[in-house]
Amino acid sequence: MISSSAHTVPAAQIDPLLTFVRAIGLQVREASLLGQETFLPGLLIDKGTLVVDRERLLYPGDILHEAGHIALTPAAERHLLSANITENNPEKEGEELGVLAWTYAAALALALPAEVVFHPQGYKNQSEWLIEHFRTGGTMGLPLLVWMGLTTNAEFPRMARWLRE
Repeated sequence: MISSSAHTVPAAQIDPLLTFVRAIGLQVREASLLGQETFLPGLLIDKGTLVVDRERLLYPGDILHEAGHIALTPAAERHLLSANITENNPEKEGEELGVLAWTYAAALALALPAEVVFHPQGYKNQSEWLIEHFRTGGTMGLPLLVWMGLTTNAEFPRMARWLRE
């Protein structure tokens, strides 16, 4: 868990991501997370809703990654997601690879550089490897997205759907 200090990311870097997340059908709430422990600075998942604190958000691309966790959860179970979702749901660890592929596809759909989502301060020092993997046609996590009916092997990184039913 990370408790972040106040930091302001320009709205121009945040707004398109929030617009995208809302447009695909996920719930977003903007609120202060002052004094709350969060897994990522300025972000919290609360009962399936992505809570964003613009004052504490350090890395805008994390919005897409956390949205990916919600998106890959079956619709009927999204409301059960809160805080560090893998801490209370160890089976969610297996979805991480799918979330990485989903996040990459979302960045491309928004015409964002992969470095926005796979920033050097995250991903256990593997951000450069992840960027190179996906840019060169890597398919890590793709079988999960195909199994969920979100894309096909031939179409990825274009998604047929963004949310698991």
